[in-house]
Amino acid sequence: MASQVFFWNLRASMKAPYPLRIRRLLERTGFAGSVVGGELTAVKIHFGERGVTGHVQPLMLQPILDELIRAGARPFLTDASTLYVGQRGEAVSHAMQAARHGYDPLLLGAPVVIADGLKGAAQVALPVPGGRHFQEAYIAEAIAEADLLVSVNHLKGHELAGFGGALKNLGMGAASKQGKMHQHITTGPKVDIAACKGCGACVGICAAQALALADALDGGLEGRRHVQLDLAACRGCGACFLACKNGGLTIDWQTDVQGFLERMMEYAAALLLSRPKPSLHVTFVTSVTPDCDCMGFSDAPICPDIGVLASLDPVAIDQAGVDLVNQAEPLWPSHLPKDLKAGQDKFLALRPGMPPGMGLDYAEALGLGSRAYELVSL
Repeated sequence: MASQVFFWNLRASMKAPYPLRIRRLLERTGFAGSVVGGELTAVKIHFGERGVTGHVQPLMLQPILDELIRAGARPFLTDASTLYVGQRGEAVSHAMQAARHGYDPLLLGAPVVIADGLKGAAQVALPVPGGRHFQEAYIAEAIAEADLLVSVNHLKGHELAGFGGALKNLGMGAASKQGKMHQHITTGPKVDIAACKGCGACVGICAAQALALADALDGGLEGRRHVQLDLAACRGCGACFLACKNGGLTIDWQTDVQGFLERMMEYAAALLLSRPKPSLHVTFVTSVTPDCDCMGFSDAPICPDIGVLASLDPVAIDQAGVDLVNQAEPLWPSHLPKDLKAGQDKFLALRPGMPPGMGLDYAEALGLGSRAYELVSL
């Protein structure tokens, strides 16, 4: 059965400015009917790495929060720590980065809560119904325990997932450090002996005792102490990435793409299918950049700004977003091939090795929603 995806094409007027358009868009989803009153509502959003400009801006977010508050919800803005070390690798730096990009609780009416705690270890294990890869998923605690869930998504390309929308925002973005590591890699961190300083900081923080210091025996580094990994003991918690300040432990990004997409969708299923009430998904199909908002820059968009989508079905809203981007005229200069035409797949053109369904077929099979949708324009 086709799911409804509501669409606003960004046209506005003095009588119907942006806040009113957003209000009408959200009203059409019926999500407010699930709000009893006083429910803690996680608004999962990407605050943007330093240098990024294409993420969802606070001004764009404000009417969404206003509508949630009007319905009786108590929203908080949230994201989980990144697996890599950067401006969002732990809660203090992450909250500061959100503040730099203007997410001020006194202006927006919603505080910023980093969902997986100070160092990314605050998590809840949720079952994965029907998963091929996992029996349980490690979800950031504050998101898992929230009464209601709203994902606010910026549609864009992604270097590993092909594109990022609602399902990536939740499947990867709502996972704890351990959950992110499980999705990306299954063999533990990668040791860079040349970069390791032998300080032992990672050894002390490893609860699984999978790390130890050893003497380098080759590579011209004889006599230097470096970290050594016991893969069999590694639990994949990711704490060592944060402890290492020298780049001695890095993420091994080499992975089977189809397997990665399936693992990410299983995390989304663990989070969404465990919730007693429907979740709301709002996607901004604006500033559609070739890469993720984690990259530290926003490259030229690949198509014109298209509009805003809202739905209770994460699969349908992702499929609708991809279709709208593909139907749009390509923009240059951008990373798109110069001979690409409107109607051709822009995300596959950017990354030709991606599986055609980019994980949406598996998400549908898991029961997350339907790729068939009815686009309802305001």
